Amino acid sequence: MLKKLRRLFLIKTKFEAYLIIYALSLGAIERGEAYLHQYPGTGGWMLFLACTGAVFMAGAKILDAIDYQRAYGNEDG
Repeated sequence: MLKKLRRLFLIKTKFEAYLIIYALSLGAIERGEAYLHQYPGTGGWMLFLACTGAVFMAGAKILDAIDYQRAYGNEDG
């Protein structure tokens, strides 16, 4: 039973990874827009870019981890 529950929290395919990255990007855009309203001007834009840049870095790491998992056969994530 715990293995089935654990499977819900593992990212096995690139399709699942892209769904996660999409969800992260939606949250980052929402947070970035909030920063633009809180801090108008250059500061807000820098925080907005930091939010979206973090998604690019996290997305690359997630996709690399899936390739690594496939190459080395690590089924535990």
